[in-house]
Amino acid sequence: MCLNTDTIVTKFEKIPQHIAIIMDGNGRWAKAHGKERVYGHMQGVESVRRVIKACPKYGIKYLTLYTFSTENWGRPAEEVNALMELMCSSIASETPELCKQGVAVRILGDRSALSEKVNASIDDIERKTADGKTLTLLLAFNYSSRSEITRAVRMIAERVVAGDLKVEDITEQTITENLYTADIPDPDLVVRTSGECRLSNFLMWQASYSELYFMDVLWPDFDEAQLVNAIEAYNKRDRRFGLLNNE
Repeated sequence: MCLNTDTIVTKFEKIPQHIAIIMDGNGRWAKAHGKERVYGHMQGVESVRRVIKACPKYGIKYLTLYTFSTENWGRPAEEVNALMELMCSSIASETPELCKQGVAVRILGDRSALSEKVNASIDDIERKTADGKTLTLLLAFNYSSRSEITRAVRMIAERVVAGDLKVEDITEQTITENLYTADIPDPDLVVRTSGECRLSNFLMWQASYSELYFMDVLWPDFDEAQLVNAIEAYNKRDRRFGLLNNE
């Protein structure tokens, strides 16, 4: 059973309950260091460890990481295979520490295209960390926002055909309830590393009113200081959700 370590230290007035991160730049980092792309992904795992450990210090309860998109299947087979192996090995090695830290892990994405080995690893970490209360870590793996929304539409259409739902009763909430993140609050802050300024098919429904923060640092160089920079930027934002402020 996972331990619950609820100790929280924070210095910010506004705490983003949910931060989502597009972890970009592993390949460029590896190239800059004269290494193969796979080496960059391995170093990126170190950054994942750092950010998971840092989040509870600042009161962050949900962390979503974009780990493998549906479009990533188009990369060279050698890199894809290495990413799958890295996913499995990381799960096996990190599960005990995640349990110790009180981290509950959930996977967002289409599992049907994944191998039995990867699915078994996913099932294992979700089961073993289910009792974690300090942080919920959501790994978007074989994920894309368009496929997620398409899946939701199909599920809703099936209910309509079955007579369990009227077309006129379909609302935004109906769609939300059929997403992978149905029971997860929308991200307050979406961070992308490497200097690119786009969402790349990531949480497009959920991020409708998220604050966006783009930073030049490559993902393997991301650490607690970079996380603090993102939270500081968030604290300077005025979130109005389409309404007027109180001035």
